[in-house]
Amino acid sequence: MKKKKKFIMIAIDSPAAAGAGTIAKSISKHYNLLYLDTGKIYRMIAFIKIYQQKKFNRNFLKSKIRNLNIKSLQNKNLLSDKVGVEAASIAKDKNIRKLVHSFQINCAYNPPKKFNGSCLDGRDITYKIIPDADFKFFITANLKVRAKRRFQELKKLKKKVSYLTILKSIKKRDKSDYNRRISPLKKTEDSILINTSNLSKRACFLKIKKIIDNKINN
Repeated sequence: MKKKKKFIMIAIDSPAAAGAGTIAKSISKHYNLLYLDTGKIYRMIAFIKIYQQKKFNRNFLKSKIRNLNIKSLQNKNLLSDKVGVEAASIAKDKNIRKLVHSFQINCAYNPPKKFNGSCLDGRDITYKIIPDADFKFFITANLKVRAKRRFQELKKLKKKVSYLTILKSIKKRDKSDYNRRISPLKKTEDSILINTSNLSKRACFLKIKKIIDNKINN
């Protein structure tokens, strides 16, 4: 009889455009974990608020979140700067956070049986959503590097944006994320710091993989 693989839970916090999503996807694929980009949920809500204002109420959002298909969060329209700024504002709403947190916690602790665990990235995952995660990481990069990455990402999507506009936007997002009263972005003492400023995607993946392997194989 095969030994059941260990259930793994990974929590990642990071500021905007630090590369956490890319790393989390790679790690999730390698270890067969359910991946959830929690920030995309707030972006989805922001998108609804901006473009479907008539439907924007608690009952509608509750239904949307309860029946959320994670694949729907891959909508490229959610990456716009306008949606990002609105998402940061929405994330301060205590009632909306309660709805989103319930969904996140369920994904973390009860992923479909086909997965070996879960990997969530966001702003308050390490201390609010999965405080008992097997692995906690705080992924960051300097402001200019993050702005450049987001600029290149949006250019590939044919979005008309300027680097300076994105730089200002991310700087504003940082201020909002670190200083908000409810669930601010912060590095916990038990989170491993990964600075991606001078690391390739592959180097980041291997660095985190080594940390995980050293623990699960010993």
